Amino acid sequence: MRMSVCRLFVMAGIVVVALGWSSRDAAAQYRPPAKPAIGEDYHIEASFAWWNAEPSILVSSESLGIPGDDIDLIDDLSILKHKLRKLDIVLRPGKKHRFRFEYLPISYSADTVIKRTFVFNGQRYTIGLPVKTTAEFNTSRFGYEYDFLYMKRGFLGALFDLKYTSVNVSLESPLTAQPEFTSAVAPIPTIGIVGRAYVSPEVAINGELSLFRVPDSLAKDKFDGSYTDVDLNLTYNYNRYVGAVVGYRRLSVFYQFERDSGALKFSGLYFGGVVRY
Repeated sequence: MRMSVCRLFVMAGIVVVALGWSSRDAAAQYRPPAKPAIGEDYHIEASFAWWNAEPSILVSSESLGIPGDDIDLIDDLSILKHKLRKLDIVLRPGKKHRFRFEYLPISYSADTVIKRTFVFNGQRYTIGLPVKTTAEFNTSRFGYEYDFLYMKRGFLGALFDLKYTSVNVSLESPLTAQPEFTSAVAPIPTIGIVGRAYVSPEVAINGELSLFRVPDSLAKDKFDGSYTDVDLNLTYNYNRYVGAVVGYRRLSVFYQFERDSGALKFSGLYFGGVVRY
């Protein structure tokens, strides 16, 4: 009887030790599943941001066969920097498919006294002449994104966009009964690449590049143009519905239509918020 009890204790000890080793091995092999990224669970996304963009704007306008001079809206017409606003909307019918819309209204106005003589829209503006300037550069963007590489913590995709940029610049002075102005509308198709990486379930680093250049074989004396848009930002998602964004963007547009032309550059930091459903 005593021997049976001893054997029982020995067998129980062996079982306990065996279970302990097996549970330790199982714990070593088990890895908890990665927490999914918060910012990817949505079908509609809208974001609004304030862009502290530094402008660089050159325009030239011909009229009545009189060539125009290149006019710097900052140096010649005293346009001042101010915060711009932009609205982005994304529709996501599937995991790898996104339809995108952006509206970026840009407008400036200034009153100044001309410091050098130049020709704009067939009119000569001389030193000492008071001029009121109004300038608008509004861009609407319609695009499709396909994420050909999609993972739990990021993706890499291709962009196909059509951007409409309207340019309207008017100068009002005592010399003219009505403002002299130049206007152009440039529908520009662009292609690009976009990527996102989650450094944590809440924090995402995003990068985007889109561009277009009129081929030399198609560019004639009457038409030429290019478009480059670089956007780098960081998003913090408080939950699946709300997040905050801070980033840097550089936008460059060049156009030439007949003897009118413009070179527009905007670059700087922006911050805003995003909501999803």
